Amino acid sequence: MSRKVALITGAASGIGQALAVAYARIGVAVVGGYYPADPHDPQATVSLVQEAGGECLMLPLDVGNTASVDALAEQAVQHFGRLDYAVANAGLLRRAPLLEMTDALWDEMLNVDLTGVMRTFRAATRHMSEGGALVAISSIAGGVYGWQEHSHYAAAKAGVPGLCRSLAVELAAKGIRCNAVIPGLIETPQSLDAKNSLGPEGLAKAARAIPLGRVGRADEVASLVQFLTSEASSYLTGQSIVIDGGLTVRWPD
Repeated sequence: MSRKVALITGAASGIGQALAVAYARIGVAVVGGYYPADPHDPQATVSLVQEAGGECLMLPLDVGNTASVDALAEQAVQHFGRLDYAVANAGLLRRAPLLEMTDALWDEMLNVDLTGVMRTFRAATRHMSEGGALVAISSIAGGVYGWQEHSHYAAAKAGVPGLCRSLAVELAAKGIRCNAVIPGLIETPQSLDAKNSLGPEGLAKAARAIPLGRVGRADEVASLVQFLTSEASSYLTGQSIVIDGGLTVRWPD
């Protein structure tokens, strides 16, 4: 049997990169999308995957553009001959108070963080057969909590579980499952951005409110995503799973 193939958007850093490595360790080939304007070197992901014994094709991608997303899925099939899993991980994070929120800022965020998920899944499922699996990365910001000065981000992330629930029902007849992952505070280049997110000091402070006493790691989220695309979760679809060290279930101080 041919090896399985996974498409991952936002694969040049953070959770996407960690997932590419996790797949490499179990023999799943990876097609990773990266945004050329980002500062992350996609070759770093390729090197880490190769060190883990896997194969990774990294390609430029703009999830805000339908043609770009469609091309990525087509190139995945052309290169590896099949497509089994798709993980919509690419996302934009920008701070914007409501009174400074322009229509352009709002539209850009939803175009990337919500519509980009739909584009990724639409393109991927054209090439999937029974046994395929889709996973989208949401956030506790919107998925569980509100986040001041990030209403556009929270709105987009809140929409992701709804999209996944509906696609789980729609695609079940084709044998394709769809789930969402809702990460809590995870140390990634995005969360370490003090301008638009918490930054190192903010993460350290927030860790004190987490029952497990620390923020999460990208590889811990990757392990959950890998499970959700594996045969071990073959009867699990339409769910939104929070991975947050107990943050959202703690008793308030």
